[in-house]
Amino acid sequence: MLTVLLYDILQLVSQALHALLEEQARLKMRLQELQQQRKELGDSPKDKVLFSVPRIPLVFRGHTQQDREMPKSLVSNLRIHCPLPAGSALVTFDDPKVAEQVLQQKEHTIDMEECRLRVQVQPLELPMVTTIQVSSQMRSQRVLVSGFPASLSLSEEELLDKLEIFFGKTKNGGGDVEVRELLQGSVMLGFAKEGVAQRLCQIGQFRVPLGGQEVPLRVSPCMNGEIQKAEIRSQPLSRSVLVLNIPDVLDGPELHDVLEIHFQKPTRGGGEVEALTVIPQGQQGLAVFTSESG
Repeated sequence: MLTVLLYDILQLVSQALHALLEEQARLKMRLQELQQQRKELGDSPKDKVLFSVPRIPLVFRGHTQQDREMPKSLVSNLRIHCPLPAGSALVTFDDPKVAEQVLQQKEHTIDMEECRLRVQVQPLELPMVTTIQVSSQMRSQRVLVSGFPASLSLSEEELLDKLEIFFGKTKNGGGDVEVRELLQGSVMLGFAKEGVAQRLCQIGQFRVPLGGQEVPLRVSPCMNGEIQKAEIRSQPLSRSVLVLNIPDVLDGPELHDVLEIHFQKPTRGGGEVEALTVIPQGQQGLAVFTSESG
């Protein structure tokens, strides 16, 4: 009886040992696969990624090339420059339906005391990148820090200094910062030692003291990318119209007022004007378009 019991126990131990050896072999193979994938990620030719660019509504708020200052923000603020010909005006309405009504009449007659102005109105389209193909490669010692609120009131140097101090501390998972750069909507940090960037990306979420408040920020891998191919299409602006062939009969401020009054009249299909800029004859201008949320 004792002999049978010992035999059964030995059988169970043997089966358990065999199962452990199989699991060990499976885990070893999986480890080798992961190490190979990591090696390929770091050493292989750059991966090509094709993706669509989100369509961002743009609006003209009266800023031109001559403006000395443009609003600055740590949050990404898209700007598109559009050349304006001589003898033209760019009008932006509060309501896109008003722009549609104005465009239904291709020629507008503006009555003045001494004369009549006949001008042409047409829609305005901007060239926008819709699809880009990017070759990318992960930067093993660099990360991207993002999630900055628009209300953050810090200069570029102040922001970079505070991030370097925070992510330079080992208690926060960081290390010595070698490179720092402010990008559109994010900050790139490069570290002196291997493993720091990977450790920070694994943590992912941080609360960083900035401007007297704790700001939740995201840390993600930094990819080095090059644009290989880009597709550009014209994007119509729903709220703006371009006025052309304006004769040289009035000075700038007076012409501005005359056009604004005309395009605000409901009887002319107009409505509330948000922004209007005039480019007199003999001059050229450059309108600056920004995102509607900017």
